[in-house]
Amino acid sequence: MASKISSTSSGPVAKSLLGVRFLTVSAIAGALLAGMAMPFIGGLGLGAKAAADSFDSLPDDFKAPPLSQASSIYDSAGNLIATAYDRDRTVVAGDQIAPLMRKALVDIEDNRFYQHGAIDPKGIVRALGKNSAAGGTAQGASTLTQQYVKNVFVDEAGNDTAAVLEAQRQTMGRKLQEMRYAIDVEQTLTKDQILTNYLNITFFGEQAYGIEAASERYFSVHAKDLSLPQAALLAGLVQSPTSFDPIVHPQAAKDKRDIVLKKMAQYGSITQAQADQAIATPINTVVSRPQQGCITAKQGEGFFCDYVKNVVLADPAFGANAAERKALWNRGGLTIKTTLDPKAQDALNKGLADNADASDKPAAVMSMVQPGTGKILAMGQSRPYGLGTDQTQINLNAPQSMGGGLGFPTGSTFKPIVAAAALESGMTASQTYTTANSIPWPRMTDCNGGLYKAGQGPPVHNDSSASPVTFDMSGALAQSINTYFATLEGDVGLCAVDQMANKLGVTKQADGTPLHVVPTMTLGVNDLTPLTMASVYATFASHGTYCAPLAITSVTGPDGKNLPVPAQSCSPVISANTADTITAMLKGVVQDGGTASNVALGSRPIAGKTGTTDAAKQVWFVGYTPDVVGATVVSDTADQKPLQGQMFGGSRIQQAFGAQVAGPVWQAAMQGEVAGTPVNSFPDVSLPTPPAQSPPSTSPSAPPTP
Repeated sequence: MASKISSTSSGPVAKSLLGVRFLTVSAIAGALLAGMAMPFIGGLGLGAKAAADSFDSLPDDFKAPPLSQASSIYDSAGNLIATAYDRDRTVVAGDQIAPLMRKALVDIEDNRFYQHGAIDPKGIVRALGKNSAAGGTAQGASTLTQQYVKNVFVDEAGNDTAAVLEAQRQTMGRKLQEMRYAIDVEQTLTKDQILTNYLNITFFGEQAYGIEAASERYFSVHAKDLSLPQAALLAGLVQSPTSFDPIVHPQAAKDKRDIVLKKMAQYGSITQAQADQAIATPINTVVSRPQQGCITAKQGEGFFCDYVKNVVLADPAFGANAAERKALWNRGGLTIKTTLDPKAQDALNKGLADNADASDKPAAVMSMVQPGTGKILAMGQSRPYGLGTDQTQINLNAPQSMGGGLGFPTGSTFKPIVAAAALESGMTASQTYTTANSIPWPRMTDCNGGLYKAGQGPPVHNDSSASPVTFDMSGALAQSINTYFATLEGDVGLCAVDQMANKLGVTKQADGTPLHVVPTMTLGVNDLTPLTMASVYATFASHGTYCAPLAITSVTGPDGKNLPVPAQSCSPVISANTADTITAMLKGVVQDGGTASNVALGSRPIAGKTGTTDAAKQVWFVGYTPDVVGATVVSDTADQKPLQGQMFGGSRIQQAFGAQVAGPVWQAAMQGEVAGTPVNSFPDVSLPTPPAQSPPSTSPSAPPTP
């Protein structure tokens, strides 16, 4: 359907010509429009001159917005993830509509459509006679072209009830508008084009807009394959989709269908024998219920689908403001290609399913991203996408602004950010501190000059009763020593830690509120998402280049033209030496003596960090190979209770630590993702020899001070 239908000429001369043409019917219209639309106020009258003046005052151009239709979302391999739409419509060309359907509609709605112009004076006279005899509105006189114009305004009103009612009002002004624009349309389009547009825009009931969706809804066939009885039934629906709904009112639908068939025989579109045979045919619907939206996505892909929709609604690439972006999504007809890797998604699904049950109160949540590109490879949750029991439509991988939740405290997975700030400030991995099991917080100042005095708040402690021991940065990361990182944060500066977090994409909490820039920041008190943390660690894997999460690679509009999409946003934010040193230290976390020594991918090099929050309400493992990063969190999203003792994946959680609960989910998912891929290595970075004394015996990823 054309996006703009306008007069082929413009200006005063053209308006005058159109006005003169309109005078041939305006005298009738002036007296009769009121009689048709408001039969009891015909005495008000509308003279020919007044009608022509109103006619000439209307704008020159009639603009028909693109029809809303389905959008299709595909993964990176070209597989369909889901079909989503505001209105169930598929626009089809005229040759994709059964000729019998075209004839049926013309015969029941406007049998002289191909003989008269935009306005049918004979029809007006006929309607006036019947309406006068009936003392009301027994018959209308709108041509198919006028009805098409009205439907354009109704469709443009969208889901705005008030706007729809206004578009449907049968007033003199509205009738004049329809007449004026109908003339405009018939100057630009052929009769066949107008009929095709009409069939594509019209509502047929049961959420079906346009003839293709209606054919599939009621009969599970394409519009080009409609039989005579089917075509007649759909033509009868146009006048009242609710009253003649064959699913709800089959007898009324049959009666109306049979009227259409008799009209078709009367006007010679079919023979009487064909009409009789079709009338004898019972109503036989084969209903295909609407299947759309992210709830229909393939197994486990609903959350990513929802994220893609929110990107379209939020990213300025798709419109300068929220209204423009919403209009683009609602119009639909988009072909959206995404970054989702089906192999990674299948592996993530299996990792979740093998370790967690949908009915568990604790939910496992995981995102995978590609270092160096920001591409989101997979995204999922152990509690499926949906509206049923043990389902949710809240995407816990994403922030609230993108259809997500409130995030989770990150625990000790935040410590590498503090380490990166220290290295960038000139410190080295050999930085040592001799720390006790419990120490007071050091003095700190945030970027706004806010002062945290030494000893302010409860002391920071480790889960150990050992005497003071000396750690370097690598050993402190491997064993997640809280007191070390509290001291390090004090020396590097709270402001520097905040600035480093911002560079790594941590600019606000998942609910959109500012970060808590406080001493306990190093212990992970801010509520962040797995997608955010995966992007942070991807910066280390990509040698210091941060890439914002990327979900969409291309979008094609309904006209086949490519639309602008969010640009890949990558930039170096820390030095390669800092990033590679962090990776070298995080390799120690998964080696003997580290808090995640039980997590491995065979002989493939990995690095990562565990995290356990206050009272073990959340546990994390964020880990990576040189090629993919996965961030996993397990949390009781229902009651926010400690995980210790809760059922998870068919057994009770005995040790609520990142390595023991989140680690197996990460390991299972990543094993499937990297299977069959080349084994690449991290850069070879030499770390300093650790201090001579033996470290204390600590529990993995000791819980931080709240």
